Amino acid sequence: LYGIGDNYHAENSHVIPALLCRFHEAKIKDDSSVSVWGSGSAYREFLHVDDMAAASIHVMNLKNNQYQSKILAMTSHINVGSGSDCSIRDLVEVIVSVVGFRGTVVWDKSKPDGAPRKLMDSTKLRSINWQPTISLRDGLKDTYNWYLSNIVNVRK
Repeated sequence: LYGIGDNYHAENSHVIPALLCRFHEAKIKDDSSVSVWGSGSAYREFLHVDDMAAASIHVMNLKNNQYQSKILAMTSHINVGSGSDCSIRDLVEVIVSVVGFRGTVVWDKSKPDGAPRKLMDSTKLRSINWQPTISLRDGLKDTYNWYLSNIVNVRK
């Protein structure tokens, strides 16, 4: 998950807020490059928090028989995900564009990529007529604008 209100702590944030922050700082400092861990070949699934909220409300508003028809008695969960993934390299390219960083991305292949792929099975969610509405690019723009208004201004 990513979106407004995320954790932008330099040492313990997740990938999207960490990258937004690093590329923003590099843009402000006019750095010529930013180093990113790994090769960029790992794939991750991202979902905007507003889509997560919408999915939760959608599931909560289901009639009990609709919900029960999609789950098994001992596995009552429904995965909420975007249903698609992207490479970290593609994610970085979108973040570079959204932030407006004009330098070079240096891939530090001495650092790990992590698991090759993390994608949930969101079939049950799709079968009850829900799908995300916020594209990764639009969600990142929204998140970066929130970051600029709320985090950067607080640091001044």
